[in-house]
Amino acid sequence: MAQKSLTSITVSDIESHGIQREAASTLHQRLQETIAIHGADTPATWHHISNTILNPELPFSFHQMLYYGCYKDFGPDPPAWIPDPESAALTNVGKLLERKGEEFLGSLYTDPIFSFADFQKFSVSNPEIYWKTVLDEMNISFSKPPECILRDSLLGEEPSSHPSGQWLPGASINPAQNCLSVNEKRSLNDTVIIWRDEQHDDLTLQRMTLKELREEVWLVAYALKSLGLEKGSAIAIDMPMNFKSVVIYLAIILAGYVVVSIADSFAASEISTRLQISKAKAIFTQDLIIRGDKSLPLYSRIVDAQSPMAVVMPTRGSEFSMKLRNGDLSWHDFLESVNSLKGKEFIAIEQPVETFTNILFSSGTTGDPKAIPWTNITPIKAAADAWCHMDIRKGDVVSWPTNLGWMMGPWLVYASLLNGASMALYNGSPLGTGFAKFVQDAKVTMLGVIPSIVRGWRSANSISGYDWSAIRCFGSTGEASNVDEYLWLMGRARYKPIIEYCGGTEIGGGFVCGSVLQAQSLAAFSTPAMCCSLFILDDSGHPIPENVPGMGELALGPLMLGASNTLLNADHYGVYFKGMPLWNGKVLRRHGDVFERTARGYYHAHGRADDTMNLGGIKVSSVEIERICNGVDNNILETAAIGVPPSGGGPELLTIAVVFKNSDSPNEDLHQLKMSFNSALQKKLNPLFRVSQVVSLPSLPRTASNKVMRRVLRHQLSDHNQSSKI
Repeated sequence: MAQKSLTSITVSDIESHGIQREAASTLHQRLQETIAIHGADTPATWHHISNTILNPELPFSFHQMLYYGCYKDFGPDPPAWIPDPESAALTNVGKLLERKGEEFLGSLYTDPIFSFADFQKFSVSNPEIYWKTVLDEMNISFSKPPECILRDSLLGEEPSSHPSGQWLPGASINPAQNCLSVNEKRSLNDTVIIWRDEQHDDLTLQRMTLKELREEVWLVAYALKSLGLEKGSAIAIDMPMNFKSVVIYLAIILAGYVVVSIADSFAASEISTRLQISKAKAIFTQDLIIRGDKSLPLYSRIVDAQSPMAVVMPTRGSEFSMKLRNGDLSWHDFLESVNSLKGKEFIAIEQPVETFTNILFSSGTTGDPKAIPWTNITPIKAAADAWCHMDIRKGDVVSWPTNLGWMMGPWLVYASLLNGASMALYNGSPLGTGFAKFVQDAKVTMLGVIPSIVRGWRSANSISGYDWSAIRCFGSTGEASNVDEYLWLMGRARYKPIIEYCGGTEIGGGFVCGSVLQAQSLAAFSTPAMCCSLFILDDSGHPIPENVPGMGELALGPLMLGASNTLLNADHYGVYFKGMPLWNGKVLRRHGDVFERTARGYYHAHGRADDTMNLGGIKVSSVEIERICNGVDNNILETAAIGVPPSGGGPELLTIAVVFKNSDSPNEDLHQLKMSFNSALQKKLNPLFRVSQVVSLPSLPRTASNKVMRRVLRHQLSDHNQSSKI
């Protein structure tokens, strides 16, 4: 149905959304007053409507009518939120620019909003000044200060040695120690973690002060030392993200070891692969994961993965659902030998900035997960993105449903603690009313989401009636978002901005995002991240001129603080730099997503350019999925796994194209085959993966060298009228 312009909307139109006549008349009058002041189709019109007329109690269809009516003839990228000067001046970047804007930008400086884009360009061309300033703003302390901010290259050095630059050379630091330190942003009595368990939604929130967190981390660090592991040993964590796993994470790094991040959803085979690649010497886990009335096994998967020595937390009381293996320790026994040291400070192990602190995994196109080490300075990149783009600061409460197995888990730790904020952790499913109540009760100010979660909230209406007015902004990452779903989300918190955030595990943060100092359009990015330069490559592999609209594979400027310089199980230079074009004498960094830059200067993501897809915020290669699907039925000749974007935008849907050995196989077998694919993938790869559709094809499109052209399939299967679709 065609949208009406705001001037054409009548009282009856408003009533048609289930609003009573008297209320509809009042709303119509207020709408006419807004139009008289701001016009019928300007961003200022929508800004006033969203802030003074709309509220979460009004039907969402009414919100849609006003949004689409206002922007009926606007064209692409209409702003759903615009900053106001008063609030902008109070942001982290706003305060910085008010003090130093003229020093940085000279006569170009006007005010924080107008000059933000110029400041981003300044950060790219002056990374030493930018990072020195941000390190001071965030109170980052070094036991040994850096010789300089950036050493671009050394005379005679091979181009593959440090294409991302050498950052903070000569410095020593411990990022966990920085998380625990007292400074002008934080006192010992400040709350740093807020949490609640799903089973206790009606109980008061539990809180931990900085003093309490320090003592917990110190004690675990002492217990780790008592295990006798060598300095730098890898120690895995496979647990839900709760306050105990955060304590363990910080203790491992404080004591000079390396965290191996493993998501608690992985099957035993995937756990085993990650333990072997990282050469982990020990693992922390818990007995069971409780989700509602379900008990999901975790320790038993660790046992099946033939893990090294495990420290196991009981889930219920002090009992375990199965006997611990010989050599494994209960959490109680692990701490018992050092209980006398409780309250005694553990002296942090300060190490050079290039020292590994965390090994995370990201699927590539080979079927093997890439093992990506974070160094001592990767946390600075994560926290600086939060400081700049999400404006996280002292007094904020930050929540993001995630896990330490994915980069957003460590990101959340550093983004909150290094910026003087509290992190809010809900131990349970984020999809139900319990999480919505937790966000309300904890007074969350920055709520991170992935689009799949938002879709679940909207379809179940599970956050209705809860007060989310404390939220200052949302963050969104992991998947492509959908305009209507994110308009709905903004409306639940009285139209606070959604800061889209896209990056990678190998970057430690984002390369393109939004900003609270710029107008935000739904499902779009408004700016490259600070100190990041973006290049959209044309069909011949050359960068499209800056600020020219276009679409193509995205490449990144190579100089990024915190970005990876090595992989444990692959050729880093070959993966990210080999074969990439030069720009101003520097080789660009491969990313692999297809991006569009629009005429209004926004960026849109259009999925992977290679054979990797994104399912529920988890990057996984087609090869991994196909390897499992090929073994499901003896009549399968081959399969191709493709992530197909749904109409209207949003996360990719997993589609399996099947070629049968017997071409006469009837299509009615596809429904059963889809169930078999789901069962096998969830058992052998990840219980969160789900096949959305199965199609039968006589053959797969291939190149002259016999490679499957999955991009061609993706384009073909985006047609939702495929007759063989299930």
